[in-house]
Formats: sequence, C-alpha cells, structure tokens
Amino acid sequence: MNEILLYYLIGINMLTFFVYGIDKWKAQKGRWRIPEASLLTLAVIGGSIGAWVGMKAWHHKTMHKKFKYGLPLILLAQIALIILCTC
Repeated sequence: MNEILLYYLIGINMLTFFVYGIDKWKAQKGRWRIPEASLLTLAVIGGSIGAWVGMKAWHHKTMHKKFKYGLPLILLAQIALIILCTC
C-alpha cells in the first residue's frame, strides 16, 4: 500500500508541476487559462510539492495570496496528516 501511495504522490506532483508550467505558458501567450480552482485542487489532492516547486520554477502565481500563503498551508496540513497516519 505504501508503494502505491508513493507512486501516486510522485505522479500527482509531476503532473501538478507541469500544469503550472502550462498555465504560465498560456498566460504569456494570452490564451485560455487553467482555472485557479483546478490549480489549487491539484495541490490539495497531493500535488502541493509540485505546485510549490512549479510556482518557484515558473515564477507563476507568486503574488496571489491564495497561492503564496495557501500552498504552504496545504503542504503543512498534508505533512501533518502523513505524520498522524503513520504513528
């Protein structure tokens, strides 16, 4: 079970990282964007590390408060959940 969870987390974080990059590219090209709710949902379902790294790597959504402060809170909540579930 832990191995499946590990593969899931790796996959969702990679996906989230690239989705943030795609949204940044779309923003630069003036195209239809990925909704902020979708970006945050990816973080909530396990992609918070990918979202945070994507924000930093692509310099994307760094000034939006819900991303600047929300993503670290989501990550901390996920870390706390993992700690509680493994005890």
